[in-house]
Amino acid sequence: MEEQQQPKKKTKILNYINVFRGLAILLIIMGHTMQFGDSKSLANIINCEMICGGTALFIFISGFLFQHLAYKFEYKNYLSKKWTNVVMPYLITAIPGLLFCIYLPIAYKNSFYGLSLYLQIPMLLSIGRVHNTPTWFIPMIVIFFIFSALFLLLEKKNILYKLLPILLLLTLFLPRGVAEYETTLGLSYAAKYMVYVKYILCNFVHFLSLYVFGMYCSANKPIIDKFYDKRLWIWIGMLLTAALDVFAMFKFQYSNYTVSKIFLTMLVLAYLKHYDEFIISHKKTNKTLDFIAKYSFGLFFVHWYWFFVYNQIFHLPTVMPIIDGSYALTFGAILLRFAFVTVTSLGSLFIGKFILQKINPEINTRKYLGI
Repeated sequence: MEEQQQPKKKTKILNYINVFRGLAILLIIMGHTMQFGDSKSLANIINCEMICGGTALFIFISGFLFQHLAYKFEYKNYLSKKWTNVVMPYLITAIPGLLFCIYLPIAYKNSFYGLSLYLQIPMLLSIGRVHNTPTWFIPMIVIFFIFSALFLLLEKKNILYKLLPILLLLTLFLPRGVAEYETTLGLSYAAKYMVYVKYILCNFVHFLSLYVFGMYCSANKPIIDKFYDKRLWIWIGMLLTAALDVFAMFKFQYSNYTVSKIFLTMLVLAYLKHYDEFIISHKKTNKTLDFIAKYSFGLFFVHWYWFFVYNQIFHLPTVMPIIDGSYALTFGAILLRFAFVTVTSLGSLFIGKFILQKINPEINTRKYLGI
């Protein structure tokens, strides 16, 4: 008589990863709202090295959670859920950005201004970068979704993690792409579109190591404790790579924020796991961090809009200039901008969710707002 297979026990999201997700989105918002200094000045380069590149943490978490929940993986169902919980809220929260592109094309730096809306809107949605700058991440992460079955197959055959050294070299020598509004000036619409497509594909290759590293840490969770044991060396690695990156950017205009963020990822993960019970025992702190984590994807979708609104109100550029030669005043100004964007983003999401639930208490708000 054949033994009946026991159903696999449901795996819960780990608290330290949940907290990590909340901290990661705050770093991403900081990277957008707290840049200051003259372009390519030493102050600006150091500032960017410290706060930019938070996407690396987000992608690591994506890989970690993918492997953590792989026990219930079924390709068609997986893609269906990603459509509902990732692509659908992306499309819906894109509406303000599309309206900005249409009605404020110059201020919003719409690279495709003048093109027929029937072509412009699908192009904008397929690249993300223009109508909502951070959401280039969505077309890129969709590529990860498509290759999800391949990742698990390579893991099963003990091949995937052996590729990590090669993938890390790709991260080191293939920096993130460049796709700013200024780089598209003078190009045809088709050429502009290809600039953004290449940017997404380049970033997929660049960040592939972080995704696989996240899967590796999930599959080998005891290694996180080793990160904590070796934290001094990881701190040294982070500071050293950050210093080298600052030097390379200042001397050769080459920058790769991701390398130091790999070490930062290891440190944050190590500390959060080590102090997990301590954080859980402080209920108010844990509840606040859990609230930010639950709203993290929604914050990702909407914070750029509030950042744009704030800059328009106070006539500010994306990168804050040094105010009256005072770094103290400048820091206060960027901190205020960060606080405004974070609070208004949370508030708008909370109100949006409240309204949707009032209309229909059974509604899946994640499908609309990502929360």
